[in-house]
Amino acid sequence: MNYTSLYNTIQTYTENQFPDVYLASGATVSATTQINMFIAQAEQRIYNMIQFPSLRKNQYTAITSSNKYVSLPDDFLSVYSLALVTGVTSANLDTGTFEYLLNKDVNFIRQAYPAPNDKGVPKYYALFGPTIINGAISNELSIILGPTPDAAYYVELHYYYYPESITTVASGQTWLGDNFDSVLLYGSLVEAYTYMKGEQDIISLYDTKFKEALALAKRLGDGMERQDAYRSGQFRQAVT
Repeated sequence: MNYTSLYNTIQTYTENQFPDVYLASGATVSATTQINMFIAQAEQRIYNMIQFPSLRKNQYTAITSSNKYVSLPDDFLSVYSLALVTGVTSANLDTGTFEYLLNKDVNFIRQAYPAPNDKGVPKYYALFGPTIINGAISNELSIILGPTPDAAYYVELHYYYYPESITTVASGQTWLGDNFDSVLLYGSLVEAYTYMKGEQDIISLYDTKFKEALALAKRLGDGMERQDAYRSGQFRQAVT
């Protein structure tokens, strides 16, 4: 289901064209703005309930000697893994040696390596929060390493992020819309009927359909995509 089809289906199911809303401030909220909000809210709920592999990406980042902080991407949500890559240059990172760092709390790293000159090959990391330089926040989030790097290295960060919304992607198509449109549609309908202050039985119906679709999507994202028949054996339905 692409964006146009989803947009039209929401209007059809709700029997509402969502006419422009005129605010006291003089601003106008168009039908497109209203429906896009429903879709984006549904996407956020789905992406926070299921860890689809399609919600992960990775990047290499250079870290410098004596600097224990690593800036995180603007679209970062949470860490999947963080590896130190040694013995490489930026031109040939895949030939390096990968050593995965252990996730700890900031207070553990501060206690274990209290002085800035406690340097070595980093073994641990923790989410630190924004980095403040000269009183100004330089990024949304950063990572603190322990111990402080004793040389220049690279790290490979795998992390969860929000994919671009189907409402803004140029093609009008996303992985979720192409592969599990039912959960996206019913999630959007729940948001739409809540906005409309619709009848409770209708909201309850669509919420039930959303949860049914969500369970199937979760079976895929948190189940089937994390195993295979060789490792886990084939699924067998009990016969009674």
